[in-house]
This record gives sequence, structure tokens and C-alpha cells, in this order.
Amino acid sequence: MNAKMNAKDRMSVARRILGLAMILMGIIGTVAQFAKGGALRTNFGPSLAYAAAAQAGTEMPRVESTKAETRAVTGTLDATFRGILAQAEKPEWVGYSVDQTAGERSVCCGNWSDEGGCGTCRLEKDRDATGGTTHAEGSIKLEGARRLIVLFRLEAKQVDRIRVASEDCTLDAGGLPFIWLTGVKPAESVALLTTYVQGAEFERHEHHNIGHGALTAIALHADASADRAMESFVSPQQREELRRQAAFWLGATRGKEGLNALERMAKNDPSSDVRAHVTFALSVSHEPGATEEMIHMAHDDSSSHVRGQALFWLAQKAGKKAVGTITGAIENDPDTDVKRKAVFALSQLPKDEGVPKLIEVAQTNRNPEVRKQAMFWLGQSNDPRALEFFEKVLTK
Repeated sequence: MNAKMNAKDRMSVARRILGLAMILMGIIGTVAQFAKGGALRTNFGPSLAYAAAAQAGTEMPRVESTKAETRAVTGTLDATFRGILAQAEKPEWVGYSVDQTAGERSVCCGNWSDEGGCGTCRLEKDRDATGGTTHAEGSIKLEGARRLIVLFRLEAKQVDRIRVASEDCTLDAGGLPFIWLTGVKPAESVALLTTYVQGAEFERHEHHNIGHGALTAIALHADASADRAMESFVSPQQREELRRQAAFWLGATRGKEGLNALERMAKNDPSSDVRAHVTFALSVSHEPGATEEMIHMAHDDSSSHVRGQALFWLAQKAGKKAVGTITGAIENDPDTDVKRKAVFALSQLPKDEGVPKLIEVAQTNRNPEVRKQAMFWLGQSNDPRALEFFEKVLTK
């Protein structure tokens, strides 16, 4: 019996020694590779690639279906990235992380959401604009991810796609190589992405719009350089399409600085179409002054189209606060088309606010077109108060 126990003990000790020896050999091999100036290559499958990156402190997200490699930025990000691009004959992905703007939002394969949570982002799925996303149950965080993942797809020595993802997303590279860059400075990231925003391809309506992807990435950078870049994108000298797209992101992600920029656009942008987009951007802003600026545009913009859009988005956002502005437009705006849009805006309010006002307009407004419009939207409301109003009108 003792002999058997001793044999088992000796076998256990031997296994422990063998295990420690293998760990030590791995550490020595890694140190030797760094000493030679080589990059840490992780060609051992997706789970080991992620583990090695985490142990090396690279902050690499979880990446599946790839051979992952980490490289430190040497010199500038632009120089490092251009060096990789110059050798990228076959498809591959390059990524890095920066601080993300505050807020409980999740960005998975370019799908921006305030609801949080991200599963697996399949970068090569159907090669569509946003990629395929599989959401993982129970993966929602109480607070938004702190880091933003910026991703470039390279092929034939060119960038053919730019995407973003939150750090809690799992990335599936679809079997392509994946290079993870460390030591990236946010301002250098913004500068690199800006070259793609300002390129001619921004106007192209393609499945993979590189310029739009770059703009989204800049908008989500938590750095003052991003504020400066976003403001430069909405100067009157820029193309209208860029100004419209940038206006949305100023409202959605840039906080007080974004609101300030939108207020300047509301006053100074020469295009009524762009100013109409500003009203929508104000409606998605969480800043306290956004509603006041929409009210100002609904009252004072020189374009009836802009005034009508401001009324519509006011109804979506402001509720009771919007009622006075909307009814004021119905009574006082000189443009009948704006009056009709204001009536529609009433129909978008909560029923306890909108239906009584629609009945009032249908009963008392002097403009027959406006009364007709009010009756139409009352008929669409399915509200018993509207039915009662129609019965009174028809039985008089």
C-alpha cells in the first residue's frame, strides 16, 4: 500500500515539475523574441491569442477566427499605419483602441446604440456595411464601454473599410490576419481618420463608405482633437453631405461642444437643407439648450422647410414644452405649408396633449386648409374624443 502511495506521489511531483518546466520555457521563448525586436505573434488559435494579448497588456479585444499579432506604434501612428498598408497585398484587419465618449452606448460593427450590450461582430459577414452581429444574452454592462475599437480592412495596399466597435464586443475576423496596434495617441488617430473623411470617396453612395466610417470613429473619440475636427467638418466651405452627416454626430455624441457647434450652424449655414438636418441633430442631443434652439429655429429661420422640420422634431422630443411653439406657428406663421406641418406636429404629441389642440384648431382656425388638416389627423387618431367631436359637427 505504501509503495503504491509513494509511486502516486512521485508521479504527481513529476507532473508538477513538467508543467512548471513548460511554463518556464514559454516565458524564456517570449523574452527572447522581444529581445530580438520581434513582434509578439499569437498563432495558436483564437482563445490563446486573446489570452496572450491580455497578459502582455495590449488591451486587445477578444478576436476569433484569426492569427493575431500585436505591434507597438513606432514614431507616429500615420507612419506605422502607412508602413503596414504598403505591404498589405492580401486582405487583413488592423485595429487599435482609444478612449470613447461618455455615455451608456454600445457600438457593434458600426451599429450605434444607447441601449448597450454587444455580442459577436462578424467583420467579414456578407461584406455588408455594418457586418453581422450576434448579441449575447446577459452581456449588457451597467456602464458603457470605456474604450472604442477602431478597425481598418486593408487589401491591395488600400483601405477598403473602416469600422468601430465597443471594447466589450467579440470580433470575428473571418479567417483573415489581425494586427493590433498599441501606444496609439488619440490626436494621431483623429488626424489619420480625417484624411479619409476629407477624401473624394465621402460623396460616394457605396456599400462600404470609408468616409462615413471614419467620421463615425472620430465622433466617438473622447479627445479635444475630435471636437476640433468635427467643427471643421461643418464649416460652410465643406461639402453639404459632410456637413449634414457631421451635424448628426455633433448632436448625438459631442455634448456641450456639439451643441455650441449646432447653434452656430443654425445661424450661419447657408443651406436650408443642412439647417433642416440641424433640427434633427438637436432632437437627439441630451444637452438642456437643444430644445430652446429648436424653438428658436421654428420661430425665426428664414426657410419654411426648416421651420416645418423644427416643428416636427420638437413634437418628437419636447412634448408639453413644444405645444406653445407649434400652436403659435399654426396661428402666426405666414406660410400655409408651415401651418400644415405644425398641425401634423400636433398629431405627433402624446394624445392627451395633441388631440385637444387638434380639436381646438379644427373648431376655431380661420384657415380652411388648416382646419381640414386638423380634421384629417383627428380621423387618424382613433381617439374617442375625436369621434365625439365629429358626431357634434355632423349632427348640427
